[in-house]
Amino acid sequence: MLENPDLDNAARLTFAEVTARLAGALLKAKLGTHVGVRSKDVRRNLVTEADTESEALIQQAITRAYPGEAILGEESGASGDAARGRWIVDPLDGTVNYAHGYRLFCVSIAWERAGAVRLGVVYDPMADECFRAATGRGADCNGRALRVSDCAALLDALVVTGFPAHRVARPLANLAPFQDFLSLAQAVRRDGSAALDLCYVAAGRFDGFWESGLHAWDIAAGKLIVEEAGGSVTDYRGDIATLDGAELLATNGSIHGEMVNALRRYAQKEI
Repeated sequence: MLENPDLDNAARLTFAEVTARLAGALLKAKLGTHVGVRSKDVRRNLVTEADTESEALIQQAITRAYPGEAILGEESGASGDAARGRWIVDPLDGTVNYAHGYRLFCVSIAWERAGAVRLGVVYDPMADECFRAATGRGADCNGRALRVSDCAALLDALVVTGFPAHRVARPLANLAPFQDFLSLAQAVRRDGSAALDLCYVAAGRFDGFWESGLHAWDIAAGKLIVEEAGGSVTDYRGDIATLDGAELLATNGSIHGEMVNALRRYAQKEI
């Protein structure tokens, strides 16, 4: 047992921020250079040399600071002893954006213990914005407290979504809820980085986010950041959202019921 888990979490949060900033600096330095790009399972699901170099940097830092703890990385998979804690890493969220020089991408690092995410960091190197949260300690961006928006009605809301590249059976399935929200919300966006979309909900820039087919590394840090900023996170039915669940809905809380009502009929459908 840890004698002072709060102090341990604070140290881990600082470590995660420093590491995310180092990885982000690597990504920024390589942006626009000739980076090797290849497809993974499908053509739209890309990985670059920057992804693998960023993940190697993060893994090496974790192994030095917390030897033996588990790491779940997007590119390298799982390793280590999850009973001692698990680091959940997306070394480059928004790879397609990055490969095209579109300046919206980030690094995401979360730490989970006993099945609960205890802290999360998402770093956007182009905006130099570091979003952070620890359980029960609130969320901040570059030291400024985060709070979700006060938008009270979906009709006045700016919402955002994504279309996961790896879902090939029904690649256009999310067009149905997308079309619904074009009339239900004030406007809809698609930015290509789930981790940043979640952070933007936490910061009050978006009022709601929905997406299906996400992985733990896409959402672990961002989910906690939204919750600690006062938002609501569930699946499409309004039930508890898990890191390996089929879908995710995150909102400012006030419009959550309206978005659940719109999404419920799409629950558990492949995207």
